[in-house]
Amino acid sequence: MAKSENTVTDKKLFYRMGEVSQMLGVAPSVLRFWEKNFDCLGQLHKNRRGERLFTEHNISDFRHILFLLREKGYTIQGANDLINQQTNKLPKTQQTMDSLLKIKAFLTALKEQL
Repeated sequence: MAKSENTVTDKKLFYRMGEVSQMLGVAPSVLRFWEKNFDCLGQLHKNRRGERLFTEHNISDFRHILFLLREKGYTIQGANDLINQQTNKLPKTQQTMDSLLKIKAFLTALKEQL
């Protein structure tokens, strides 16, 4: 049985820009734009070649940003302000979102098997 990429059980320390953009379904340019405009992302890791490397925490922040912009309809500035105001609530909200995404991935895989 071949191992599928980016399943719920796959864990790496760092992910490349292409992997993250594919996970989130956005273009790499969108991630670079968010990196410049959202304070919560902070300084991201880069390898010797200057390529951006993202951790699980960074991906979690990107998911939260994506949720605020696409689902809730916030503007860039509005989402940035909300994140900065609710820094203590973010981990709990993000944990809930991550749990729901894992459940969605599991149900999608289960549906494909049927």
